[in-house]
Amino acid sequence: MTDQANEQREAAKKKLAEAREARDKESERMAKAKPTPTQEENDLARLGVYVGEHEDDGSGPDPHQPGAARKPVDHQKRQVEADRSAQRSPYSTRASSPSHE
Repeated sequence: MTDQANEQREAAKKKLAEAREARDKESERMAKAKPTPTQEENDLARLGVYVGEHEDDGSGPDPHQPGAARKPVDHQKRQVEADRSAQRSPYSTRASSPSHE
């Protein structure tokens, strides 16, 4: 084999080893996790109970969004902010009415 072929083979082996290591690390992390929502939360929701915050699933922070931590969402506050923003909007909206042909 040529030197170039050997270099490509070694690079491919290194890449496979890195991918295997990353996959194993992810598998370990997911083995510690539990589903979100949990079965209890699903049962409560089925009975009409609103579950605003889920239990921590144990998976840790999202590896694809470094520094992004889960923060509880206050839905009422967001709705009030949206309503206020809509009132201050400089854009006019069309009235909902059937089109005339």
